[in-house]
Amino acid sequence: QVQLLESGGGLVQAGGSLRLSCAASGIASGTIFSLAVMGWYRQAPGNQRELVATIAGDGSTNYADSVKGRFTISRDNAKKTVSLQMSSLKPEDTAVYYCRRGLYGTIYWGKGTPVTVSS
Repeated sequence: QVQLLESGGGLVQAGGSLRLSCAASGIASGTIFSLAVMGWYRQAPGNQRELVATIAGDGSTNYADSVKGRFTISRDNAKKTVSLQMSSLKPEDTAVYYCRRGLYGTIYWGKGTPVTVSS
């Protein structure tokens, strides 16, 4: 059973930084982990869940326009982790951030970690 566990959320002032991490378990090896596209999504109160950033096994990345230049996604296939470095945070970045794993049509989600950016 694949499980994703997020950590690193919290309260930060506008302009500050946070680093989120997602650790995957139930995956046999780093090679298998590397096959999946990993991503970070977020959901603010009253809003739909939205893409923040994704990273493929080869390291290619995709970002939402709203976070380009401020957020950086990375992965460590050997450690089966994916991270999101968030800088220049804005109050509108406030949301619950979810880790997602997608492979051959099978999707897994973590339970989320909350991020609150105060103005």
